[in-house]
Amino acid sequence: MSGTSNPYGTSSGGYMTGSVQYGNGSAPEEAAASSHIKDTTTAGFGKDVMEESRNQPVLVDFWAPWCGPCKQLTPVLEKVVNEAGGRVKLVKLNIDDHPSIPGQLGIQSIPAIVAFQDGRPVDGFMGAVPESQIREFIDKIAGPAVDDPQAEIDAALAEAKQLLADGDHQGAAQLFGFVMQVDPENATAVAGIADCMIALGEYQRATDLLASVPEELRADPAIEAVLKKLAQYEEARLLGDPTALERELSTNPDNHEARIKLAKILNAQGRRDEAADQLLTVMRKDRTFEDDGARKQLVEFLEGWGFKDPSSVTARRKLSSILFS
Repeated sequence: MSGTSNPYGTSSGGYMTGSVQYGNGSAPEEAAASSHIKDTTTAGFGKDVMEESRNQPVLVDFWAPWCGPCKQLTPVLEKVVNEAGGRVKLVKLNIDDHPSIPGQLGIQSIPAIVAFQDGRPVDGFMGAVPESQIREFIDKIAGPAVDDPQAEIDAALAEAKQLLADGDHQGAAQLFGFVMQVDPENATAVAGIADCMIALGEYQRATDLLASVPEELRADPAIEAVLKKLAQYEEARLLGDPTALERELSTNPDNHEARIKLAKILNAQGRRDEAADQLLTVMRKDRTFEDDGARKQLVEFLEGWGFKDPSSVTARRKLSSILFS
């Protein structure tokens, strides 16, 4: 197909951000959809394309600012990718700024769209093709769309949870917000947004959000877990100066009460491994202190962190060595 030739001469990007308030659908739909589109660089190509294509197909749009057909194709391409709802992702590479990748792939004219799956290019097209042809191409690469709203919600929640686990709190919040627009009383989405707020240090916003949750949702395990996490942060805020506690422990390492307080503060600061180690130290020294209080506190931390969290995995292994040695 026709394209615009260019001898490659010698954009950074990211996801749009947005905020969501419970029940009013205030996050724009474009913000949620934007998690499927990203600009990349030569340095970021491996992660954004090669690695990401192991999760779902990634379309790479090779373009340049001077390319007229690129300006025709890109808005249509973005529209179709957004409407695909996560079946594919779109990564855009400005060949003027980053010529080495297209040069290695033998791209001779633009716009050029190359689909990657499992870390390798599998198909592509060139030129400003019609919208219908783009849809056919995506269906060919990713399979036809499934007209199942619940499947779309489940897929969005799964992706949001993964983004949250990976530390992309804004990207996760956008997808959780998308689910809340479709299903305002989805407890997993509400809890997920509150979790993102907590991770970003926005404790009052998380508190206000959960305060607005209908009573019947507050018993949901996901909501309960976030409420417990907020309670831990509030308790830690009232426990005093961590520096003073560390100073006390340097002179009196058997002050188990001070050590448990310090663990709670460290957890509130996101220093999970250190928090767990403080509690494990108490367990090694005195399992009877406060009726095995250090173990009970650690179990509470683990419930809040989630089973797959790396700190949970490490702490459970250390806990097991104490309990079963």
